[in-house]
Amino acid sequence: MSTPHWLFGDQLGPHFLTPVREQGPDRGAPVVMVEAKSVFRRRRFHRAKAHLVLSAMRHRAAELGERVTYVRAETYREGLRRAVGGAPVTVCHPTSYAALRLVRSLPGVRVLPARGFLVSHEEFAGWAEGLGGRRLLQENFYRWVRERHDLLMDGGHPAGGRFNHDHANREPPPRGATALGVPGPYRPREDDIDAEVREDLDRWEREDGVRFVGRDGPRLFPATRREALSALRRFVAHRLPSFGPYEDAMLAGDPVMAHSLLSSSMNLGLLHPAECVEHAEHAWREGTVPVNSAEGFVRQVAGWREYVWQLYWHFGEDYRHGNALGHTRELPAYFSELDAEAVTARCLATVLAQVRDTGWTHHIPRLMLLGSHALQRGWDPAAVTDWFHRCFVDGYDWVMVPNVVGMSQYADGGRMTTKPYTSGGAYIHRMSDLCDGCAFRPTDRTGPRACPYTAGYWTFLHRHRHRLSGNARMRRAVQGLDRLGDLDEVLRQERHRGDAAP
Repeated sequence: MSTPHWLFGDQLGPHFLTPVREQGPDRGAPVVMVEAKSVFRRRRFHRAKAHLVLSAMRHRAAELGERVTYVRAETYREGLRRAVGGAPVTVCHPTSYAALRLVRSLPGVRVLPARGFLVSHEEFAGWAEGLGGRRLLQENFYRWVRERHDLLMDGGHPAGGRFNHDHANREPPPRGATALGVPGPYRPREDDIDAEVREDLDRWEREDGVRFVGRDGPRLFPATRREALSALRRFVAHRLPSFGPYEDAMLAGDPVMAHSLLSSSMNLGLLHPAECVEHAEHAWREGTVPVNSAEGFVRQVAGWREYVWQLYWHFGEDYRHGNALGHTRELPAYFSELDAEAVTARCLATVLAQVRDTGWTHHIPRLMLLGSHALQRGWDPAAVTDWFHRCFVDGYDWVMVPNVVGMSQYADGGRMTTKPYTSGGAYIHRMSDLCDGCAFRPTDRTGPRACPYTAGYWTFLHRHRHRLSGNARMRRAVQGLDRLGDLDEVLRQERHRGDAAP
């Protein structure tokens, strides 16, 4: 009899059940899935995220039919015992240190290599070793992946004559536009399984003391392989051509712009990154997508996503505890509760409302509004990482630890990125319409209309002047402190403001 194979809730695509020599489950092996309520007791997740994950798991179980043993239990350990007793099982390498420790602690569980990524741990280790101790720069890794997988390459040369098309992918939104004007993203239709999940979550809140943050429904993201493929095809056919130029732009009335919204599908395992980038490359070769848009999407998937996954494991579990800047302030209630109405600053209020209502916003609001605000205020990076993990539908430990600790909060002191990513209101004004009609002015550092990002930027630079003055990419910005005649007034103002909602 075949050894049963255990599927976690982020291993839901067919590639997690396909035999590959001795590194995959047996062909046609029975499947075990465990829905552990303790996951939702330990952390206060976004309600829409809880609904999406459970809906995706139950939809996958319905597809597998009699092949699967689906157990609803308090813990994974209890659920696995009920499913197989003490019999052996296989499981693909989980996506977090905690889950890996769990499966390695259970008798009879054989851990198979990780799936759902383009680069194996062994391949990455070989690449890193070949650098001879030099920095693991994302750009170099991305080029190596492109060449290794012959991805967006043309006769051994990068498509369009260069690996990086960022020069064409940093446009502000069209002047005067309230929306980008591209066809909307794929949206699924809920079914009886979705309704059942919602009823269960209601009961957990009412009777079992489980608590959530944010709002629920209707479901906006794919929960099945069929839905995810439909979302991928719609993105490539109708949205990818406009993606590249405006991937860093923000519009208050168009939170999705031309973004793919495929991150949750890849992170649930419903889509493999290879098929995503292959669809984009095919569209470029067919002449329906410009090279800068295809490259921008490929960079997100084959570059950044793979890089973050590998660094999570390469840096080790202690990396999550980094706090090089010594930030220890607690997250204020308006942020942790997604209370957009408590916030006056239009940009932050708009994005908090997006997260509250959908559990998603694209990468620039995450980095340059939410993350930048937390960095300027000096909030505990571990708490910020946990907030992003819980409040985003695509948030997982492996995703958020490098993205928040390394990039957003610069809490690793520069192991991952070469500078802190934060800015004043001028950047927000240039790349969005979020300053229009705001009570604050992006040019004002002090006074009743002082932009909290502009004042916060200079306060942050002053607080870490000694450290940042030695950073070549930050030296000029730090020197700008000496040209501020009102710096003392800015600092007094920000001390008085404290953690009040801006």
